[in-house]
Amino acid sequence: MKKKDKLPLRLNITFLIIFLLFSVLIVRLGVVQILKGQEFEDEVESSISDTTLVPVPRGKIYDRNYKVVVDNKALYAITYTPPRGVQEKEKLDIAQKLAKYITMYDQLTKESKLKTITERDKKEYWYLLHEEEAKLLLSETEVKKNMNQYEMILNHIPKQNIANFSEEDMQIMLIKKEIDKAYSLSPQIIKNEKVTFEEFARVSEHIDELPGVNATTDWERSYPYKGTLKSLLGTITTEKQGIPSEKLNLYLAKGYNRNDRIGKTGLEEEYEDFLRGKKEKIQYKTNKTGEIVENETVVQGERGKDVVLTIDFELQKRVDKILKEELKATKTHAPYLNRFMEDAMAIVIKPKTGELLAVSGAHFNKLKNEYEDTGYKVLYDAQQPGSAIKGATVLSGFQSGVISRGTVFNDETIKIAGTPPKKSAYAYPLGPINEITALKKSSNVYMFYIAMRMGGEYNYQPNKNITFDPSAVAEMRNHFSQFGLGVETGVDFPYEATGYKGDHPKAGNLLDYSIGQYDTFTTLQLAQYVSTIVNNGYRVRPHFLKEVREPVVEKDQLGQLRKTVNTKILNKIQMNEKYIKRVQEGFRQVFQEPGGTAYNHFNSEPYSNYKIAGKTGTAQNEVFENGQRIETENHTIVAYAPYNNPEIAIAVLVPHSGVGMGYPDNFNITKRIFKTYYDLKQGEQ
Repeated sequence: MKKKDKLPLRLNITFLIIFLLFSVLIVRLGVVQILKGQEFEDEVESSISDTTLVPVPRGKIYDRNYKVVVDNKALYAITYTPPRGVQEKEKLDIAQKLAKYITMYDQLTKESKLKTITERDKKEYWYLLHEEEAKLLLSETEVKKNMNQYEMILNHIPKQNIANFSEEDMQIMLIKKEIDKAYSLSPQIIKNEKVTFEEFARVSEHIDELPGVNATTDWERSYPYKGTLKSLLGTITTEKQGIPSEKLNLYLAKGYNRNDRIGKTGLEEEYEDFLRGKKEKIQYKTNKTGEIVENETVVQGERGKDVVLTIDFELQKRVDKILKEELKATKTHAPYLNRFMEDAMAIVIKPKTGELLAVSGAHFNKLKNEYEDTGYKVLYDAQQPGSAIKGATVLSGFQSGVISRGTVFNDETIKIAGTPPKKSAYAYPLGPINEITALKKSSNVYMFYIAMRMGGEYNYQPNKNITFDPSAVAEMRNHFSQFGLGVETGVDFPYEATGYKGDHPKAGNLLDYSIGQYDTFTTLQLAQYVSTIVNNGYRVRPHFLKEVREPVVEKDQLGQLRKTVNTKILNKIQMNEKYIKRVQEGFRQVFQEPGGTAYNHFNSEPYSNYKIAGKTGTAQNEVFENGQRIETENHTIVAYAPYNNPEIAIAVLVPHSGVGMGYPDNFNITKRIFKTYYDLKQGEQ
């Protein structure tokens, strides 16, 4: 019986202990929820996690043989990442401390740097140092108006108060200006130009007393080959410039920061999405005062992907040199006659694939009296090409049905009532010729007959008016556009010109158009046009990009292949291939047969070994000087080799050469480019 009595007592004691524990727990929960609930809720809400994206170096750019042509050069950098809600006084404190360890200018840059400090900068700086004194500058009435008192105070600060700042003050103001550009939790570069090792070390040593400041590394673009191709490679914005305002929303939507450097022009802009890289993602935790209490890298950054171009940089350098030398030689040969001659342009392209091997331009800068690289003009500068486009004219004749294979016209002076006589560029008529001979000897008259027939005139009579349907100009332009003349070529570049189209076409304009002396075309369009003839009527898109590769850490190593650019056919000329073969034969005879307009320049070795075909061109291109009309000439050549299995095509354009000066600039350029290409192919230096 005693054992049975003890059991309930133990149970009662156990229940009592459990009851007391639950009571304590309930009281504790009540204290937490009722007395301190709001405090804990505020603490939770005040601890905020946020992320920011940190820029990484851009990808490298290689030529087709994997030579680095654009790289990144490492720099020391001092950055500042502000917490949320940072106050002006706190920024000033950081700037004052940082000024002990770095300088924002040296003697060479002092003047230019100090010019960036405005009167407002000085007033704002003085205000932060003398806030109480500054408030006394307002009258009672102004205070009572309760308007924008800060602006009113700045306006009241006497000029003598900001007239004698020390060197230290100026350094602080320059640092503060950079700090003010920073966005919350986004790194802002304070200094990355000429940061010395001593400055880097001093900031690193005192990093604990500089909240938000970091001593790190930055980068800038470097160009191992100096100015070669620079105008086409393009530029990037500086960290100070950041994203241009007109593109801000687009790039912010892609995850950029406002002060990110982006491709601004050229191929840097065209391939921004590849070159930009994968940003490092950092997660920040801030307390209720906005102070950063913790940060963690949640995604490792990776520099941009490497872009491999189709350009052969060794060939590019040599073509640049050829253009400068020939431009200089032409001007030296007849300086007065060639006083308007400032440019020479050339393209070397693989016609079957559209790969651009060299895109070169040379410009004579009169003010600097020096020759500059201007490769961009190959895409931007449109000129009348002259007879180089006669292959398109003949094919327009075939395509429109106004001529057939072997059609013969009599080459003699054309005399249309009320207009000046028109003839070929010979002292004597060529007589009856077919389309092949017309190309070989560059007959203007043959092209005039094609144009007249397309305009509706099949019965030309000397000294009489001719039938003319104005729509014939649009028809011929449409035929030309199928070769890439007068339209975008599709090249992978942010901008290209399409040329000028003449207004209010008349019969004489159509005749001029047929010999390349009405509308204007770029050197790139001429290269695409001759490539289309090479390709039996297939128009191929020209391109700079060969492939894209993943970045690697190891120096001089190539990453995994990410993308390869394949040949893209834009259109096919809708005509029987036998007609294109006739033009190809005419082009062959231009260079290979006696009487061809290029034969005398290319009939000796080594040029005769290359088996070149193509078309030469000369266009009248008048300019005005002191109200007087001066005649100049545009000299052009489109060519390819070998004619039986073409592997390269060349387009050369030299505008505003002197008339009758006797120096074959376009021939010399073309000869030297072909020789350079084959020398490099055979391994000769």
